[in-house]
Amino acid sequence: MDKINELKKYVIVTGGLGYIGSHTVVELNSAGFTPVIIDNLSNSSLKNLDGLIKITKENINFHKIDCTNFNAVSNIFSNYKNIFSVIHFAAYKSVFESINYPDKYYKNNIESLNVILKVCEKFNINNLIFSSSCTVYGNPDILPVPENALFKKPESPYGHTKQLCEEIISKSKINSVNLRYFNPIGAHPSSSIGDFSHGNPTNLVPIITNAAKDKSSHLIINGNDYNTIDGTCVRDYIHVVDLSIAHVSALKFLLNNNGKYSFNVGLGKGYSVLEIIKFFIDITKIDLKYKFGPRRKGDVSSIYANTKLISNYLSWKPRYSIKDAILDAWNWELNK
Repeated sequence: MDKINELKKYVIVTGGLGYIGSHTVVELNSAGFTPVIIDNLSNSSLKNLDGLIKITKENINFHKIDCTNFNAVSNIFSNYKNIFSVIHFAAYKSVFESINYPDKYYKNNIESLNVILKVCEKFNINNLIFSSSCTVYGNPDILPVPENALFKKPESPYGHTKQLCEEIISKSKINSVNLRYFNPIGAHPSSSIGDFSHGNPTNLVPIITNAAKDKSSHLIINGNDYNTIDGTCVRDYIHVVDLSIAHVSALKFLLNNNGKYSFNVGLGKGYSVLEIIKFFIDITKIDLKYKFGPRRKGDVSSIYANTKLISNYLSWKPRYSIKDAILDAWNWELNK
């Protein structure tokens, strides 16, 4: 642990060795904050800690703690003075796993937030950035979907946990920003950190890069009969570094603004599964084999973000293109 410095502005990052969390730690460090990682390593890796040290050239405060353990989390918070905010990533995140194991998702995702809010109250921490998701919108009626769209019936228990967590935060006293992610892809341009999620990937771009690396396997496209431009699902894909920068922008916003806010974080444009595959083939020149399979339960047809609100409030705009993100994802796959 770093020697405590009263002048440091500490930010607790739960799940900070995960995919999005680790990239956000880099951006926090660059912006002058001092990140403190809490992660139980249930779906992440110490390899990201090594990568963070390599990128930042600094020691990183890391504590192996489960966020559902109130006493353990309280003990960590008590070691740091001048904690400005918590960024709460720690949650199970697979839409499709949540369909098969809903109790696991409800227990962990909701209880971890409740513990964090109780600890924030105990230590008078007034700011929270919450890792939410576009899944809160269910199958939206309006595209691009705005933040004031009514929450519809979620397509998965995972999406429902995010709806419930936003509701819990809305009833708390803490200043908060819910960042509703669309589809994070890519990796740090150095390839030093990335997605070490356990098990087989369930998101499109990691599935593509895995299939391309293992040339003997076919990529399965789940459904080609959706009401879209080419029959495959349409999503909004955002580079994980851009998403991480949005967290820093949200923290800076809370320096001067009280209240509760929700912002979409995406490119603001939808791409179909086939379009992403064609981008990958064009960038890498790899003859990727794919075939069509049945739809997956929990998939919506199309969803992409209206990003006017985050642009107006946080002055945030994406810096990386979809092709940048795909190239960084491929380089990560080759180097991890």
